[in-house]
Amino acid sequence: MKAKPHILNFFRCTFTGKAGVSLFLLLAVVALSAFTYYQDTVPTGAFQLVYPANFGNRVNTPADNVTTKQGVYLGRLLFYETRLSANNTLSCSSCHQQQKAFTDGRALSPGVDKVLSTRNSMSLVNLLWARKFFWDGRAASLEEQAAMPLSNPHEMGQSLNVSAQKLNGIKSYTQLFRLVYGDTLVTGDRIVKAIAQFERTLISANSPYDRYLKGTYRPIPQELKGMALFNQAPQPEKGIRGANCAHCHGGAKNYMELFHNNGLDSIPKDAGIETITGLVQDRGRFKVPTLRNIALTGPYMHDGRFKTLDEVVDHYSNHIRQSASLSSFLQGESNEPGGRSLKLLPAEKKELIAFLNMLTDSTFINNPQFADPRLSALNK
Repeated sequence: MKAKPHILNFFRCTFTGKAGVSLFLLLAVVALSAFTYYQDTVPTGAFQLVYPANFGNRVNTPADNVTTKQGVYLGRLLFYETRLSANNTLSCSSCHQQQKAFTDGRALSPGVDKVLSTRNSMSLVNLLWARKFFWDGRAASLEEQAAMPLSNPHEMGQSLNVSAQKLNGIKSYTQLFRLVYGDTLVTGDRIVKAIAQFERTLISANSPYDRYLKGTYRPIPQELKGMALFNQAPQPEKGIRGANCAHCHGGAKNYMELFHNNGLDSIPKDAGIETITGLVQDRGRFKVPTLRNIALTGPYMHDGRFKTLDEVVDHYSNHIRQSASLSSFLQGESNEPGGRSLKLLPAEKKELIAFLNMLTDSTFINNPQFADPRLSALNK
């Protein structure tokens, strides 16, 4: 392929004579040195995603974005990179902080324009098994999920093309892109693919509940009672009490790919997935979030209306709002004959929360492989 005239002119003007040749050779050596540095220090090859067998093998690993060690490394850098935002102040980690299980502790989050988001930041955990992303499921892949906040004017507010242009001017990044993709070209597509690779590694599987399932943790009585409530559907006619949380949050991952109206409002202010499907029966339905690390991810619900787990449990116990689209799992679900909500006892609420605290994975929130790498080389 012939070089473009303006490129040829650049080389003729810049690298003419001995001084020009010397400069050209110096730049070539510097570029090669940077590439060699990353080649020698960044692990390469296939990334082995390790997880328990009871999590299942139905994972979202697209053929055009195979997870590699170097791709995960690049994605981790980009996840914490503020230059991907319009004012160079926000990164993915601004709304997804590791110590908060990759949430931000806010009901709604401000973007680059200081406008608050319309929905609460969801936890980034065990995304390897997800098929739909965001509260309304509008993203069908982890790559789409990674891309949308970057260009949203009320989030990071910068087009992928501009982000690529910024990083193309940073030697450290171009050489890392070369290590991952085979050449130094930075593109928006490559940026989101690398971030998605990193996010696939955010696996939480070492909570006390996980250890209980493996027989290496013995729950205290309050936790055991809460676990029983969590998994048991109430049958008041038989004198069997329960909370039946597992209907939506069951399984080893405490997550199912479901969308439900959970009785927050009789007339929902946010239409939920109706905005995507256009179906009236979807009004007020949202993605069921994982309960992994739930003690760390408040405020709760799609709008962050509940500050504490006590408020969440109290909602399901006593304050379910009836509507045409209310989940069938919540209709007539009660520990009292003819009741419209669970009607849990005060002691049962505490037991349930004790079990929910068992889902906190301290290994996950302290894993150095998920933390901000803070490489000084990227500021050169």
